[in-house]
Amino acid sequence: MTEIQQESIFLPYKDGKLHIRKIAPSNSKKQLTPFLMLHGSISNGKVFYTKSGKGLACSMAKEGYEVYVLDMPGRGLSTPKIARGVNPSQTEVVRDVIPSVQAFILEANPLADKVHWLAHSWGGVLMAATMLRYSELQDQVASFVTFGTKRRVQVKNLHRTLVLELIWKRLSIPLMKLKGYFPAIGLGVGMDNESYLSVTQTFPWLEGEWIDPEDGFDYSAKLPSAQLPPAWFFAGKNDPILGNPSDVKSTFDELKFKQGKFVLLSKQNGHKHDYDHASMLTHADAEGDHFSELKSWYKVGCF
Repeated sequence: MTEIQQESIFLPYKDGKLHIRKIAPSNSKKQLTPFLMLHGSISNGKVFYTKSGKGLACSMAKEGYEVYVLDMPGRGLSTPKIARGVNPSQTEVVRDVIPSVQAFILEANPLADKVHWLAHSWGGVLMAATMLRYSELQDQVASFVTFGTKRRVQVKNLHRTLVLELIWKRLSIPLMKLKGYFPAIGLGVGMDNESYLSVTQTFPWLEGEWIDPEDGFDYSAKLPSAQLPPAWFFAGKNDPILGNPSDVKSTFDELKFKQGKFVLLSKQNGHKHDYDHASMLTHADAEGDHFSELKSWYKVGCF
């Protein structure tokens, strides 16, 4: 495989900077469509890469692609870090951050007119919302791949009661009022902390309505006229709540892709493991398993 190199890029944003991890072939000729990868809630861009060269972003770079992994405001190496008084919203990620990073990638790759979008978990919801809000971006996205992405939680099980109803929706509010943010790292429940706005703005979307809590933009109303790119949604069989397969499939169906497929990562379907929410991206066997399938899909032009 191709040798790769990594570098951190910092884009000015409000009173701080957005961190983008660029992972690319050492001798890139910028001939292949580049990637933008986006993490989900209580996470950051490291779900896609390691400094030692592991992870999906590194795997795609070894195939010759330039990959740009974004840390949302306050997460990862983006600054200022989430803390009391540092309260980025999911609306600004949709309305400002993703479009500006898309423009940056296209400017850095003048031979490209599209970018592959790839997301984990809630990052896929934010990317989908961005395409629905800005229809011109639909022509600039070559493909849309997600891992464990669900917009609504409809499944009813013990994990829903404990994780969503008890922790995410009830205990988080008084805790955030005390701390000023959701301390996921301190609680041992995630890779990164979350802001009050980012947490609370997920609530109405998880329950059903897809309306922006800040400006009232109706994302669902844009679905009938949307021309979304070819898509592939992955779900892990051993993912009971954060990306329950039935909820991922419901999100896939809601978006009504003209070209798309949904795949359950399970031993029954010929995969090496019944993957969970994190391991579908981080397991050592993913490289020779569904990562290999995905790379073949890109090579043939995403259908």
